[in-house]
Amino acid sequence: MPIDLDRALGAPPATREIAWTSRDVLLYHLSLGAGADAATDPELGYTYERGLRVLPTFAMVAGQGISSGDRPPTAMNMPGIDIDLRRILHAGQGLTVHRPLPASGAATVASRVAHVWDKGKAAMIVLEQSATDGEGGLLWTTNMRIWARGEGGFGGEPGPEDRWAAPDREPDVTLESPTVPGQALLYRLNGDLNPLHADPEFAGAAGFDRPILHGLASYGIVAKAVVDGVLGGDVTRLRGLSVRFAGPLFPGETIRTRVWREDGGLMFQSTCPERDDAPVLTHATAEVST
Repeated sequence: MPIDLDRALGAPPATREIAWTSRDVLLYHLSLGAGADAATDPELGYTYERGLRVLPTFAMVAGQGISSGDRPPTAMNMPGIDIDLRRILHAGQGLTVHRPLPASGAATVASRVAHVWDKGKAAMIVLEQSATDGEGGLLWTTNMRIWARGEGGFGGEPGPEDRWAAPDREPDVTLESPTVPGQALLYRLNGDLNPLHADPEFAGAAGFDRPILHGLASYGIVAKAVVDGVLGGDVTRLRGLSVRFAGPLFPGETIRTRVWREDGGLMFQSTCPERDDAPVLTHATAEVST
């Protein structure tokens, strides 16, 4: 059985040591489209090591790196869970940053399976991670929700309802974020080598016409758009970001993000205008500081 519920939930947190440099941060920003209009605005705050500011969503790739010896993963493997990558989708992501991220650093990351919800035809696997520095100070925490097709029906709890609705008024800001056809090929150099984002044959077997953009790429692109378009370019004001990945985005398409200012933060949703505003990110909130 691919999911052993008791083993998955009972396993102790797995820990690993990570480190990153400004080059990792620069690559991450470039993979989100920073500096795309370099002739008029090279966005040096994102693309040049002097005075480099770090998007909080860099936490999602910090320490993953890439080398010529890496091989693309073929399954999701952890205690009690062994599922072919073609059966899983990244369903949602949450991030809380506890202090501004340094351009270079090191951390200890602890990971555990927090929940496995029974959704009938699928299982929702909730992975939690926390990163601490060498002195034990908390840097960030994350909550990743993985949709595993065909793994439900085991009699487990369905999980809490996710109540969310866009405000019944016009958005305060609408942001447009174009992507380029090679965006996924660049973004995967951050360390996510899932062939779904590069190999047309693999993407076809997963039910897509062609490779799709990483959900976390859309996540980072929208985070950058919100920082630049709503928070005055101040990366330190973005303290948390939670979204549901509602639909695929194909490299070369545009992300349109409608933002509403609400007490204590922002609500937003992102769509693809080339496909009649098909949903890309929903149930989306951002925690911001003043």
